[in-house]
Amino acid sequence: LFPPLQTGRIDKSYPTVCGHTGPVLDIDWCPHNDQVIASGSEDCTVMVWQIPENGLTLSLTEPVVVLEGHSKRVGIVSWHPTARNVLLSAGCDNAIIIWNVGTGEALINLDDMHVDMIYNVSWNRNGSLICTASKDKKVRVIDPRKQEIVAEKEKTHEGARPMRAIFLADGNIFTTGFSRMSERQLALWNPKNMEEPIALHEMDTSNGVLLPFYDPDTNIIYLCGKGDSSIRYFEITDESPYVHYLNTFSSKEPQRGMGFMPKRGLDVNKCEIARFFKLHERKCEPIIMTVPRKSDLFQDDLYPDTAGPEAALEAEEWFEGKNADPLLISLKHGYIPGKNRDLKVVKKNILDNKPAANKKSDLINAPKKAADASN
Repeated sequence: LFPPLQTGRIDKSYPTVCGHTGPVLDIDWCPHNDQVIASGSEDCTVMVWQIPENGLTLSLTEPVVVLEGHSKRVGIVSWHPTARNVLLSAGCDNAIIIWNVGTGEALINLDDMHVDMIYNVSWNRNGSLICTASKDKKVRVIDPRKQEIVAEKEKTHEGARPMRAIFLADGNIFTTGFSRMSERQLALWNPKNMEEPIALHEMDTSNGVLLPFYDPDTNIIYLCGKGDSSIRYFEITDESPYVHYLNTFSSKEPQRGMGFMPKRGLDVNKCEIARFFKLHERKCEPIIMTVPRKSDLFQDDLYPDTAGPEAALEAEEWFEGKNADPLLISLKHGYIPGKNRDLKVVKKNILDNKPAANKKSDLINAPKKAADASN
């Protein structure tokens, strides 16, 4: 972890976050606390870390909490967009677990919905639904609290290579994948009617998976192909062709991976609308997207109110069935970080008769007699 504007190689002795016993496969910064980060690893665990206010001076080896529940490596972690301390993880055991990080408990276990590898998971804007893309070529829309699939599309993209699916702010779903002829495709879907896509575009025959990064404020999607040296971006609108090509940013070196700065981390005085962190073999390089404007005044069309750092719900409220949209803030005077509260984990007493994460299979398949006996 180093200052966002410092680029190039870093010293070998730089402090790191190192508590996993296997490679870390995914990380996600908490949207409600700028010092908290979740990581999923090949060691089958999810760890949640509290970074000191002024960054690392020593390497960090002790997570705030270790979440154990997956039986295979954990390739995906994703914080709930509006509820505090709610974290989703997905593993190669084809299970999705939703945790209350504040108590260290797995409260929802969706272990019978995916028959094949999960490529990615995306929350919708208020965190009431998730959508997933899987190796079986299906996109599923899932209500995690009811533990049911509310919509699905077979052969979203016909090709065998990996897909991605993300929710947009209006509730539609954007996907990337490959055609039967191995052409890269992007598509837009209405989850209420998944028969036909709203739009489907063929791109090119490159074989890098297209990773979508979405800005709900401007409705722009940035597509970063793995191994490409370019970023293409599109605006999503209500009118045909729905997915409008805007432009391509090109560079010399291919990207090995890409990170995306949250909107409140951007420089509004420079009309910066997106900042990427491009991973090279030996360094991390910021790529800054700006919209040229003659005026020095705040450009309110570029910066509508954006999701702020305050959670709209507590974890318990969400698990009980409440929904809430993100709490918005203005960026007119830039983002002034507030004081982050430390993440406190209060482990529940295991003897408090609380059943473990409700597995659908347990609820359905438990024979009557066994259920009586266990009670």
